[in-house]
This record gives sequence, C-alpha cells and structure tokens, in this order.
Amino acid sequence: QVQLVESGGGLVQAGGSLRVSCAASGRSFSTYTMGWFRQAPGKEREFVATISWSGGMTSYADSVKGRFAISRDNAGNTVYLQMNSLKPEDTAVYYCAAETDYGGTWPVLRPQDFQSWGQGTQVTVSS
Repeated sequence: QVQLVESGGGLVQAGGSLRVSCAASGRSFSTYTMGWFRQAPGKEREFVATISWSGGMTSYADSVKGRFAISRDNAGNTVYLQMNSLKPEDTAVYYCAAETDYGGTWPVLRPQDFQSWGQGTQVTVSS
C-alpha cells in the first residue's frame, strides 16, 4: 500500500498561483496513474486532474483546464499540481490519489478508481 502525503496548500489571493505536492512512499510509484481531487465544504469530492504513469498523458476537469497543470517526478516519487489564475471557487481541500490496482481505463478520473489517498491539504483563495 502506498502512503501519500500532500503539502503546499495555503491562503492565496484571487489571480495568484500555488503549487501543491504529493510525496509517495514505496518503489512502485512510477507504475501508478495519479490523480488530484478536491472537496469544498458541503460538496462532494470532485476530479481535478490525472496523469499517467509515465507522465505522457494528462486529463483535466473543464473547470481548471488552462489554469492548472499536473506533473510528476518518478525519480523523486512526487506528483505536483501547479495552480494558476486561482479563483475563490477553487477553495477546497486538495487530495492526491494513486490507482494501485491498474484497473482503470484512461482517463482514470472517478474517485472509486483510486485505491490510496492522502490526508489532503487546504487551499483557500480569497477574493
């Protein structure tokens, strides 16, 4: 079971940028599809972005397309989410997730397709 730890969240003004990171344990990180999800108070967890094991394929929610970028460093067991042009509606707890059973079909973007989750990091965008 892979352990995931997010970091880099915080408070930023609208229009600003923030990068959140997710550090993974274990030697199989480079074989997993990874995803970022977010959950705002009173709302369901929603898909943000996903990246294939090699980093060669990415997919984004329409709400963040053109503003957010997912990337990964397999040598460093880390996946990143660069968030630009942030809006107050981006305020949420951001979670990274790993698809460890290789059962999904690309693009893997449903929460139930991911088996390991981090504890989340809060991102707050002020207006």
